[in-house]
Amino acid sequence: MGSTTHQYNKFQVLSNRTIKIGIGLLASILTFGTVGYYFIEGLSLLDSIFMTVITISTVGFRYVGHEPTEMGKVFTIILIILSLGSLAYVGSNLARFIFDGELANYIKTYRVDKKIAKLKDHVIIVGYGRNGEQAAMELSENGVEFVILDKRDNVISRIRENPELLYIKGDATHEDVLEQAGVHNARALIATTPNDADNVFVVLTARSMNPGLTVISRASEIESQMKLKRAGATNVIMPERIGGQRMAKLVHQPDVVEFIEYILLQRTRDVALEEISCRNLAQQFVGKSIGELKVREKTGANIVGIKISGARYVFNPDPNMILSRNDQLFVLANQEQITRLKELMTSEK
Repeated sequence: MGSTTHQYNKFQVLSNRTIKIGIGLLASILTFGTVGYYFIEGLSLLDSIFMTVITISTVGFRYVGHEPTEMGKVFTIILIILSLGSLAYVGSNLARFIFDGELANYIKTYRVDKKIAKLKDHVIIVGYGRNGEQAAMELSENGVEFVILDKRDNVISRIRENPELLYIKGDATHEDVLEQAGVHNARALIATTPNDADNVFVVLTARSMNPGLTVISRASEIESQMKLKRAGATNVIMPERIGGQRMAKLVHQPDVVEFIEYILLQRTRDVALEEISCRNLAQQFVGKSIGELKVREKTGANIVGIKISGARYVFNPDPNMILSRNDQLFVLANQEQITRLKELMTSEK
């Protein structure tokens, strides 16, 4: 999976090639020396191998058999030069692999691959620019596991500085890269590249591989929204459009904007707007009204909205509205209140 695109595989190819070249050179020198001493000096096969080994290893034992001939001396000089050159080549490559950080990167990426292979219900972030990095921060703060996909060397180098990040170097438009990122086990994919055409290909590929995947894509052009929807995007976000709307809202409704941003983007989590599924709603509450849950009284949380059967949104729902297991509640509360609400909704009494 992703053998041509992932960084650790590149290191593996380089190290394997160095080892193969080293073994090949050693075997060639041993063969060359043995044959040379056998025919030039008339030594036995064992003596020829012995002379070759002590020559290329520069151990410096005495010459086997008789004193070397003029041709034998020349051959020994050539053999020493060839062996020293070969050892220098192999040694320099191994030293570069170790001391230039390639070995460390190989080990780290190998470990990252092992962690990625075990992920389930995670999020795949395609592109680690400003939007991708912000998405990663938000997911991390909420305890959601994610994998970053990016094909740029400078971005991968920046990601490696954070040992907590899981990443894959590769092109997310290729199925093998998405498969390596665990797209079949993922809960969502966020495409944040600045190129709308790339996002369309990513969305199309991911959707074909996992039809149940939630796919959220960035778009730079208005015309791209429909293309991304047709490709299978669940939601399409235009950062520039949202930024412009926010700036306009700050002119005539600054406190409203800041209040909403405080709820959604705060770091302290004093209060949060959470969505709670009614999928596990206790039987005693099925067919009952919101008022009969006594949410405010028992938990302190506030139900500010409801999504009915995954289709229609109702804001500030009436207490007499009947609940079903297909509904989704939107609750404004702190974490303790949300925990109490979930316990209340699922408790059978």
